[in-house]
Amino acid sequence: MTTTPRRETLEKLTPVLTKRWLSPDAWRINVYEQLDGYAALRKAIAAHPDDLIQLIKDSGLRGRGGAGFPTGLKWGFIPQGDGKPHYLVVNADEGEPGTCKDLPLMTHDPHSLVEGVIIASYAIRANRAYIYIRGEAVHAARRLRNAVNEAYAAGYLGKNILGSGFDLDLVVHSGAGAYICGEETALLDSLEGFRGQPRLRPPFPATHGLYASPTVVNNVGTIASVPYVVLGGAAWWKSMGTEKSAGPMIYSLSGRIANPGQYECGLGITLRELIELAGGMQPGHNLRFWTPGGSSTPLLTAEHLDVPLDFEGVAAAGSILGTTATQIFSDQDCPVYATYRWLEFYHHESCGKCTPCREGNYWMVRVYRRILSGQGTVEDLDTLLDTCDNVLGRAFCGLGDGATSSVTSSLKYFKQDYLDYIEGRKAPKLSAKQLVGAH
Repeated sequence: MTTTPRRETLEKLTPVLTKRWLSPDAWRINVYEQLDGYAALRKAIAAHPDDLIQLIKDSGLRGRGGAGFPTGLKWGFIPQGDGKPHYLVVNADEGEPGTCKDLPLMTHDPHSLVEGVIIASYAIRANRAYIYIRGEAVHAARRLRNAVNEAYAAGYLGKNILGSGFDLDLVVHSGAGAYICGEETALLDSLEGFRGQPRLRPPFPATHGLYASPTVVNNVGTIASVPYVVLGGAAWWKSMGTEKSAGPMIYSLSGRIANPGQYECGLGITLRELIELAGGMQPGHNLRFWTPGGSSTPLLTAEHLDVPLDFEGVAAAGSILGTTATQIFSDQDCPVYATYRWLEFYHHESCGKCTPCREGNYWMVRVYRRILSGQGTVEDLDTLLDTCDNVLGRAFCGLGDGATSSVTSSLKYFKQDYLDYIEGRKAPKLSAKQLVGAH
């Protein structure tokens, strides 16, 4: 039976990016304009681009794609007066297990992203922008393309936007469904028509990005936040969240809770409060472990219920805020099996460019199959840790690092579960048939 959140917990909800989601036809431009749509653009286009960059810096807006890098600082890296074309690229390649905040935003309120793209492009002096969306996100891509067409027809895109003399073309590009293209340089290679693989850095995208020109790559949630910052101001944005992690965040709750979904709250809310907002745990289930930011972030446990879910608080607890994809598991779920399934994903999605990630994930999957089929050894646990040590910090990009997170954290908190499979106290999860190729 679901529980009703207390009033003080309900007050933690701060609908900003999600405020239009329940409005009928909010994805259409006429409804969007009735709900403050494109008012921020009119305000921004009258300001100097450098003032907009400073506003974003002052607001403390940080990237919503996982790393939490200061957005204004990233925009400020773009060299001006260099005679080169500048580009804005929106990373909409949401594909990590548990992540699901960008797709509903693009589906229900695509114009907020389009408006954010126009303002950000004006600030960094870009005349061409791209939204790189995951290939499987067909419905969201349709909504985005419709929004772009409506924005062109209304004079918000194209030549001489709102009589300002600023020109901008925006392209919605569908990828081919490769998780590696969520890594910004692999995304740029894919956008250029090459195989999606990460680039060696330096040089960085700020100076040598798309087509070897200065480029800003930002997440959907980051760019969609920009119109709200412009309209509300830096002080208003900083009034939500914490001192170093300003603003609201969309927390994607899934798993063993009564009401999975998107909950937008100020950064710094705790899992205890989020579970209360979601109506509590499912009947008969007690929290055992969870991910604060998707499958690439180290697991946390029931002991971390009151950790502030902001960039600093989660880091202090030994994990990463990531994409705030909060997957919640109970005492009826197995951390060993969950880690195995995540590893299968990373093994499948590894681009194969570097040996640590390509080989490390391949062999760790096989070790997990051995353990889960009841044929593992205690030495296998040392092998897993040793493999993680050879992947973490040695892979070409963050995919390899993320793959090790659940392995090392599950061994830290749930080593006994591994030993129960190895020593026969738990029945095998996998059959002998599934073990084929594990040795």
